[in-house]
Amino acid sequence: DMTEPVHYPESDAAIATSSRKRAGWRDYLTLTKPNVVLLLLLTALVGMCLSSPTWVPWYIMVPGLIGIGLMSGSAAAVNHLVDRHIDARMARTLRRPLPAGTLSPRHVLAFAAIIGSLGFIILALWVNMLTAWLTLASLVGYAIIYTMYLKRATPQNIVIGGLAGAAPPLLGWTAVTNEIHPFAIMLVMIVFTWTPPHFWALAVHRAKDYAKADIPMLPVTHGVEFTKTCILLYTILLGVICLLPYIIGMSGVIYLVGSTILSCWFLAYAWKLKFAPSKLTAFNMFKFSIWQLFGLFILLLVDHYVVSPAF
Repeated sequence: DMTEPVHYPESDAAIATSSRKRAGWRDYLTLTKPNVVLLLLLTALVGMCLSSPTWVPWYIMVPGLIGIGLMSGSAAAVNHLVDRHIDARMARTLRRPLPAGTLSPRHVLAFAAIIGSLGFIILALWVNMLTAWLTLASLVGYAIIYTMYLKRATPQNIVIGGLAGAAPPLLGWTAVTNEIHPFAIMLVMIVFTWTPPHFWALAVHRAKDYAKADIPMLPVTHGVEFTKTCILLYTILLGVICLLPYIIGMSGVIYLVGSTILSCWFLAYAWKLKFAPSKLTAFNMFKFSIWQLFGLFILLLVDHYVVSPAF
């Protein structure tokens, strides 16, 4: 009922007592942002596969994905913990476990520490130390540098902090090869360039929420129109970056055709958002961007095993 007043709990005590619901496994799963982690694991899997001309052995793939997934989930849980007061003031995040009162900060911190440590141990014992340390660096970059500092300090938070979220293709590659390869860095560049237009589209849609929560997202600090221009420019840049796997011979014509279609489709959304937006254009662009990244990496995977480019 939109006529009912909305209560936004501010303190840990208020958050802890705002609901009498008992925590269940779904609450802990929510902390890990499973939909986001699944997309990251897809990019890690593609990084694994592209690093080898044959299918990746299960004894590397399984612990690699489990370790990366657990540490990604840990970073997401820390994000929930640090942002709990912000989440309590935003309609999009009001029902998350911490602001809803179904989990306490102490339990969330313990959960994040356990699954993060377990993920690191799995990578260190069954994959390699390079991947374990790079994944830990990614966790620290997202959970601490981005969430605790950048998100509140600069409207370029998504651009700078996006590097941590773009790491999974590199992590997948190093899990198999135990080395950092330029091709893996190029995969990171795709995700890194995709992140600003992806998240800024959501920020445009939820600009009032971010302003109310006092978060310096680009639409809040520089205005919605400026943000739309940045989205359009980044989308053009992403289209160029997405051509690189074909240009350098890493992928073939299947990827070229598919990625070009996806880039043009994404650019059409960005153009509409800038010059002829409707109420839901920004949110629809945000949703499409998820499918675009999914499609790009599926195309890389299919092209790799169909065309089998030689490295």
